[in-house]
Amino acid sequence: MKDVRTLVELLLANRRVDRHIGYLEGEELARRVSYGELCERALGILWRLQRRGAGRGDFLILFLANNEAFIDGFWAALAGGIVPVPLAVGISDEHRWKLLRIARQLGEPWLYTERKGLQKLREFTTAAGEQAAFARLEQRALLIDEVEAIGRAADPVAVRPDDVAFIQYSSGSTSSPKGIVLTHANLLANTRGALEAARFTSDDVSLSWMPLTHDMGLIGFFIMMFACGIQLNLMPTDLFIRRPLLWTTLLSRHRATLTSSPNFGYRHYLKVLGDREISGIDLSAVRLIFNGAEPISVPLCDEFMDRLAPAGLARRAMFPVYGLAEASLAMTLPAPGSAYRSIRVDRHSLAPGQAARELPAGHPDALELMLLGHAIPYTELRLVDDADRPVAAGAVGHVQIRGANVTRGYFRAPQANAEGFTADGWLRTGDLGLIWDGQLAITGRAKEIIFVNGQNYYPHDLEAIAWRASGLELGKVAAAGCRPPGADTERLVLFVLHRGPLADFLPVAREVAHLVNEHAGLEVAEVVPIRRMPKTTSGKIQRVALEQAWLAGEFAAELEELERLRLAAHAATTVSPGSIEARLLAIVEEVLPDRRVAADDNLFDVGASSLALIQIHERIDREFPAAVELTELFEHPTVQQLARLLAGRLAPPAASG
Repeated sequence: MKDVRTLVELLLANRRVDRHIGYLEGEELARRVSYGELCERALGILWRLQRRGAGRGDFLILFLANNEAFIDGFWAALAGGIVPVPLAVGISDEHRWKLLRIARQLGEPWLYTERKGLQKLREFTTAAGEQAAFARLEQRALLIDEVEAIGRAADPVAVRPDDVAFIQYSSGSTSSPKGIVLTHANLLANTRGALEAARFTSDDVSLSWMPLTHDMGLIGFFIMMFACGIQLNLMPTDLFIRRPLLWTTLLSRHRATLTSSPNFGYRHYLKVLGDREISGIDLSAVRLIFNGAEPISVPLCDEFMDRLAPAGLARRAMFPVYGLAEASLAMTLPAPGSAYRSIRVDRHSLAPGQAARELPAGHPDALELMLLGHAIPYTELRLVDDADRPVAAGAVGHVQIRGANVTRGYFRAPQANAEGFTADGWLRTGDLGLIWDGQLAITGRAKEIIFVNGQNYYPHDLEAIAWRASGLELGKVAAAGCRPPGADTERLVLFVLHRGPLADFLPVAREVAHLVNEHAGLEVAEVVPIRRMPKTTSGKIQRVALEQAWLAGEFAAELEELERLRLAAHAATTVSPGSIEARLLAIVEEVLPDRRVAADDNLFDVGASSLALIQIHERIDREFPAAVELTELFEHPTVQQLARLLAGRLAPPAASG
């Protein structure tokens, strides 16, 4: 990639590179596509796009769950100067709302999807009263079902380094989606910097299950790998969720040297692994496991590396990094092959401008932070106080970045751009950090973003969903990411203003959890009744104060009483042993071991996340093959309803005559 200036030049140059992309399905390689074949297919799809009228400067929403179709469409758009906009398909309505909001922001985008996805979007928009919005999208939709046979190839368009390559929208739901504009020059600068810092070579073999709508999946484990001429392997994200142990099996089988996961992936893997011994896999080829996308848990890293050591996984392979989409992904990386390191600091010494105090292990005020390396080549990083002045060495500061890899701004968002950059051109990341022994450690965030399952969600967006509950309104709900001591990830906790009897709060809590779960696909750990909503003098909710009170156990008595009331309400519910209901309940309890679920409980009410629903469906499919589709869990969200559905389908047909 030494001489290429754009991703289009990279695509054309790589036609002659003897490498391929392995699209993995199950334990076998489903399909192998050479770099040359990828280019041919992209130019063929571009011809179809141009024939429909799509041209340079247009936007193309990629709304696809299939990795191969996504990659083909992405490169087709790039080759034509069309701006791809990747969006997660998801399984909740909020993903479809997000598509509609972004389509409005883009103006008149094209849509690249499949017939089944378009039909589901039609059904959703009909129910939501958004038929006009769907009609506009349908007119400009290109279905992958229609481009299987590609008759001819288009000529690629000559794009410039400063042209927009694609727009990366922030993960999570938002009523005003924020699109990060990345140019060809941004992406190639970041790729060159990461290549030098991580020492990628054409002998590397990568394997990733990260979604291609996530910057780590698309930029880190596709664009960077492709640019470096690396042998690529892509595992569907939902396959990892259903069968996480397959990840290491495939790493072993393909002798992968590079892979990646955020916190929740390691936790999910270890949960399914349980007490089983590691056997039959060889991970000695793995040299780097990128760990980022959410605050990194040091104990979780230790546990994962300890458990996988018998498989030959080198402890130095764990590679904690710091990055963000605004930086085209990578910002700091440690030295490859170095042991990962952490520090313990006083959690009360982490205000901007304050010197962090180191504490010994086991101290009650000690917060363990992972060290994340140094800024990669072609980038700069600084820590500043609230007035944008550099802080002293060892002090906490706001993390700001600049460089050839950093976005020039957010799409059609003048206010966000004015607030997001300093007068001298540094981008405000919203994170707080400190430099320790030359390496960056992230201490917290100035913005109150909630990190769940490797993605970030804005509290006010989740609150806007919860406000739909009966009797709630603006200012009566606060969402916060609460991380108990020793936990490896944040838990979503909703605080609801309530001054009546606790028995009256039970249906409120159920409806709030249901709404957030159904529309955002997130598990609500707890819905907490509070007597007062703490606010600043300017009227802003003090979410941090609520988080601290929850961590201190101030709401423990109310939560225990609510659980007692909930169990009492289900005391009369009985399930016949061996019945379909009993078998389904056993499946749900296996996936949600920390929840007490009754047969008439709505799964959304008890906080079953999208991840949990996929696992529940996987187990139901094992016990009752092909009897229930995943989407039917939304239509029949209680065990009782599912049991009735199954009973009807499994009943022998009535004798004729």
